[in-house]
Amino acid sequence: MQLQFIQEKIFTIRGERVMLDFDLAELFEVETKVLKQAVKRNIERFPSDFMFEISIEEYHSLRSQIVTSTRGGRRYMPYAFTEQGVSMLSSVLKSKKAIGVNIAIIRAFVLLRQHLMNYGDLKKQLLNLESEMNIKFKDINHVLNYLMDKDVQNKEQLNRKRIGFKTMD
Repeated sequence: MQLQFIQEKIFTIRGERVMLDFDLAELFEVETKVLKQAVKRNIERFPSDFMFEISIEEYHSLRSQIVTSTRGGRRYMPYAFTEQGVSMLSSVLKSKKAIGVNIAIIRAFVLLRQHLMNYGDLKKQLLNLESEMNIKFKDINHVLNYLMDKDVQNKEQLNRKRIGFKTMD
């Protein structure tokens, strides 16, 4: 299973990276209804930081990001599973397919986290570089202004009214 395909099914809701129940059901090759029933039978394994039901507003904002069927309506909002919730699903859905898919999903979450950490490091390096360049550009700007003003200052120096002793030639 391609990690890219799985990563496209990971969304951020309420500040958490999650996968939705219908996407997980598709990956596990079970009906969404079967997945939800298995979760409900083992609800004690899914605390609120492992799984939560998304609100209507959250669902509508996600519809613009994902392709969903418009026929029929949803009677219930989808469940969103965090990385820990997805891990717990493998103990609830006890098929070989579920275990294999679960491993691929966990790898996708880990890879996504690594990319985000690398992005943070890159952002920090860019900020440091920007501050260094700002200092250097200020110095260069100062020198260029001095050089441009030098000619004007020389002309002013030559044209100034002289004071002091005059020499007799």
